[in-house]
Amino acid sequence: MIDAVLVMNTQGKPRLAKFYKSLSPVKQQEIVRKVYTGLSSRAEHFCNFVEADEIFGAGTKLVYKHFATLYFVFVIDSGESELGILDLIQVFVETLDSIFKNVCELDIVFNFNKVNTVLDEIVMGGQVVETNSTEIVKSVQEIFKLERG
Repeated sequence: MIDAVLVMNTQGKPRLAKFYKSLSPVKQQEIVRKVYTGLSSRAEHFCNFVEADEIFGAGTKLVYKHFATLYFVFVIDSGESELGILDLIQVFVETLDSIFKNVCELDIVFNFNKVNTVLDEIVMGGQVVETNSTEIVKSVQEIFKLERG
């Protein structure tokens, strides 16, 4: 299961934080801080998987990818495939690129609802529901069309 999805910049400011377990806002902020501290101190050539037992409990891992000024981080349990989640991060970023035409940090900040809608089309309740970027874009565009009226 996916426990959380975090997108944060290289200064540690969270741009998206979605938790699939019920946690208090104080605990969520603490987790974001610990994740950033752990990732920012890692060298670029290190593996994209990090044991996160001290942050989320036994058997959890951080799977992340660093793009430009953003870290895309998925917190997973032992039932998920690290390589599958790494591929899912790629699908998430490619989908955002399709929607925003080369996504950047400001797109995420100013289009928070769109980013959340994309994530909801990919992951729901901590389970992966769609991995086809074309289908995700099509669904998201239909949702936006309905919202506009």
